[in-house]
Amino acid sequence: MACETADTTTTEPREGPYAVPDRTPEASPAREYVETKPPRGVYVRVFIYVVATHVLLAFMSLLVVVAKTR
Repeated sequence: MACETADTTTTEPREGPYAVPDRTPEASPAREYVETKPPRGVYVRVFIYVVATHVLLAFMSLLVVVAKTR
């Protein structure tokens, strides 16, 4: 049995949902996107890390206090 593959090297214009719209020469170029501030997720992650670090240090300090009293 031979396996048939689709010929994808045609240069005919596509039709349907995959059609490429015609480019007009008078269309303005796309504006360049410049990100001026980090995404909000970075602030949330840093806040969680800071809180987790403080909780960990407090727990370790509590363990030291309990170990010294015995």
